[in-house]
Amino acid sequence: MRDTIDLEVLEGVPSPELGNQRDVLVYLPPSYRGSRRSYPVLYMHDGQNLFDPATSFAGEWGLGRAMNAAARRGHEGIVVGIPNMGEERISEYSPSHQGPGYVTFLADTLKPLVDQRFRTRRSREHTIIAGSSMGGLISLWALFRRPESFGVAGALSPSLWFANGAIFSELDRCPFVPGRIYLDIGTLEGAEHVANARRMRDLLSRKGYRLGRDLRWLEARTGRHDERSWGQRFARALPFLLAAG
Repeated sequence: MRDTIDLEVLEGVPSPELGNQRDVLVYLPPSYRGSRRSYPVLYMHDGQNLFDPATSFAGEWGLGRAMNAAARRGHEGIVVGIPNMGEERISEYSPSHQGPGYVTFLADTLKPLVDQRFRTRRSREHTIIAGSSMGGLISLWALFRRPESFGVAGALSPSLWFANGAIFSELDRCPFVPGRIYLDIGTLEGAEHVANARRMRDLLSRKGYRLGRDLRWLEARTGRHDERSWGQRFARALPFLLAAG
């Protein structure tokens, strides 16, 4: 039997912080329609790559199926898929360019809208920000820069090399933020990227995150820098990311 994926579209959500607007996808868990429960929320970048191969750049994550499977194991959540803006993607996901405005849009404009429209668990402990590549980079940055909004981050193959590795010194200067972090890399992405991910793992460990507890690390032996690899790894990460829910 084919999975039924319950998706809603919030059309033309404006961003006064960025001066643009976009349609936002909202996945609702299987029990949502028939209950009065509230759910943790995952805010995820590159929303067009999550659910539908017709809209994705190079394959989709199969996230709706993964979320339904997680729900059958007792881990349910709402997913808010925020599409990137094409040519503006790198700038919006860059902490040194439009990234601060983008994260402010998520925290101060989009999150209140989602909390108003849907039954959400609004505390930071139940608010997850996650993405891959540049989306992984901005997710890590957001956890430390907006800790009142986000308490969990998922960083898949984060672009830690960006801006000459500025994220390392920036996070090193930040105070410890209580929360949970999922960090991964695929060994087939290349030695430099694997080394950068290990360096970030070690930095976070020194900062006070405990491997196997509030810091989950995966070095995938056959992992690549592509949507299929990220979808497979993210499906396995969901119980950790949704644990507080």
